[in-house]
Amino acid sequence: MMKTKETMRIYGVNGPVVTVRGTTELSMMETVYVGRSRLIGEVVSVSREGAIIQVYEDTAGLGPGEPVEGTGAPMRAMLAPGLLAGIYDGIGRPLDRIAERDGEFIAAGTDLASVDLHKKYQMHLCVKRGDTVTGGQIFARCAETPSIEHRLIVPAGLSGEVVFCAADGDYTVSEPLLKVRDEWGEHTLNAITYHPIRTPRPVAERMSADRPLITGQRIIDTMFPIAKGGAAAIPGGFGTGKTMLQHQLAKWSAADIIVYVGCGERGNEMTQVLEEFSDLTDPRTGRSMLERTVLIANTSNMPVAAREASIYTGITIAEYYRDMGYDVALMADSTSRWAEALREISGRLEEMPAEEGFPAYLPSRLAAFYERAGLVRTLSGDQASVTVIGAVSPQGSDFSEPVTQNTKRFIRCFWALDKSLAYARHYPAVNWIDSYSEYRNQLSAWFDTRIAPDFTALRDRVSALLAEEAHLMEIVKLIGADLLANEQKLTLEIARCVRVGFLQQNAFDPADAYVPPEKQYQMIRLILFTYDKARDLTAAQIPVSVIAESGVFDRLCRLRFGIPNDGAAAAARKAEQEINRALEEILHSYSEKQ
Repeated sequence: MMKTKETMRIYGVNGPVVTVRGTTELSMMETVYVGRSRLIGEVVSVSREGAIIQVYEDTAGLGPGEPVEGTGAPMRAMLAPGLLAGIYDGIGRPLDRIAERDGEFIAAGTDLASVDLHKKYQMHLCVKRGDTVTGGQIFARCAETPSIEHRLIVPAGLSGEVVFCAADGDYTVSEPLLKVRDEWGEHTLNAITYHPIRTPRPVAERMSADRPLITGQRIIDTMFPIAKGGAAAIPGGFGTGKTMLQHQLAKWSAADIIVYVGCGERGNEMTQVLEEFSDLTDPRTGRSMLERTVLIANTSNMPVAAREASIYTGITIAEYYRDMGYDVALMADSTSRWAEALREISGRLEEMPAEEGFPAYLPSRLAAFYERAGLVRTLSGDQASVTVIGAVSPQGSDFSEPVTQNTKRFIRCFWALDKSLAYARHYPAVNWIDSYSEYRNQLSAWFDTRIAPDFTALRDRVSALLAEEAHLMEIVKLIGADLLANEQKLTLEIARCVRVGFLQQNAFDPADAYVPPEKQYQMIRLILFTYDKARDLTAAQIPVSVIAESGVFDRLCRLRFGIPNDGAAAAARKAEQEINRALEEILHSYSEKQ
C-alpha cells in the first residue's frame, strides 16, 4: 500500500542526488517516487530534517517543491515467468516492451512491469488441496521458453496447509494459483514474487565447490579453472578482449542460465550480445541461445546512478533461477564502471573519499556482490550454483588501481588480460604468468577422476614449462638465443607449441571456439609426449634445428585443427604414432651419419 506524504517535498537537486525536507517517515533503502514525473529513486540517508534520495533516472527539469512519495518497500526485483529472452535496464524495466510502446527513448517516470502480465502459461500444479507446503518448495511448473522449465517456489518463511489449488491450465502470472493457511491467516500465491535486490535469497546450505564450470576455453579449463559457484575477475585495459572473452564464456560455459549485465559499457556491445545470442544456436538445446539468457543493459549513456543497482538486479535474478535448481552464470561487464557510479554518488553526497576518489566502502560493496556467488543446497534440497565472472577495466592496464586490488580480495580466479598478447592477436589474451586460480587444487580430483588420472600432473608440467620459458626469455634478451644450451632451445620450442597450439584459440572457428576437456587433455599429453621424446634426441647431441626441420613442432602448433572434438583420443593416438615415427627416423638417420 503506497503511503503518500503531502509534506514531503524536494528541497534540492544535485544531479542524481535529491534532498527532501519536511515531516517524513521514509526508511533507509526505501523505494520512492520523486517529482511530478514520478522518477524512481531509493533513500540513502535519513535524518530529522528529511532524507537524501538516489534517483535512478535523469533528473533534468526536476525542481524544489515537487512532491515525493514513499512505497514502504525496498528496491525490489519482480521475479516471474517471462524474464528469459528479455532485456532490461538497471532497475528491471523491460527495454524491448518500452520500445514497442513508447519508441526509442525511455520517458521520465516509466514504470512498466518486468514481465508481460497478460501472457498466459500452461501451469502444472505440483501440490493439491490439503497438502502441507514449506518455504522453498516447488508448487507449480510451466515452460517459460522451449529450453527452460520455470519452477514456482513457495516464498521462504511461509509454511502451512493448502486450502485452495487451481487446476492445471493456462494462467497469467498474476492469477491466483494457490492459497496457503498458516497461523497468520491465508496467503494467496501466484507466479509473481518480489525480492529486495540488495538482500541475498536464503538457502539451506552453502557447499564447498568441488566441480568445475566447463567453458571450452583451454587456458581457463586446463590452466586456470573456475568452480561452479566460484567468483572470477577478468581485468584488462582497453582493447584486450574482456567483452569478447565474456561473450565466449556466456555462449559456451556449462551453465543452464546466463545473466549478462552490461554495466556502463557501450551500447553497441550490448546490441552485439542481443544480436549474436538471437542468431546463435545453443549447443545444449539446438535452439536460440537467447531462450536461456537474461540481459540487463545499463549502458554508458544511461543514468549513472542506475549502474549501481544493475549488478544487484542481475544477481537477484541469478539467485532466483538458482533456487529452481539451475546452475547460473552471471557476467558483469564491467565492475569498474559500476565503481565509477559509486564514486560519483559518493562525491555528490560529500562523503570523505578514499584512494583515487572512490568511497571508503568500495571493498564492502564488492564483497556484498561477489560473495553472493556459491554452490548451495536450495531450500527444496537441490544442488545449484551461481557463478560470478566480473570484468574489470583498469585505466592503462594498471592492476594496482583500487577496483582491481579490492576485487582480488573477494575472488579466487584471476584471468589477467595482457595488452601485448592482445596486440599480437593472441586470443584469449590471458597472461599465464600473472593469472591464477585458487580452485586448481580443489578441482584436481574431479579432473583426475572424470578426464584422466594424470590430468593434473600434465597441467602442472605445462605450467612449469611456461614459467621456465619466461625465465629463459630474460636470458635471451641479454645474450641471444644462439648461446643457449640445446635443451634450453628445446624448452623454448615446446613452450612456443604450448602458446600457439594450445593456449591460443580462435573464437570464430567452429572447431576451435569450444573444446571439451577430453580434447584439451589429449592436446597437452601429445605436446608433452613430443617434449619427452625430443629430449632423448637432444641428449644424443642432435640439434633442435634438425628436429624442427622434420615439422613436428609445426604440427603441434596446428593440433587444435588436427584433432576433432569428437573422437579426440583416437586421433591423438594416430598423431602420437606419426610423431614418434618421425622422431625415431631422425635419431636413426643421425646415428648413421655419426
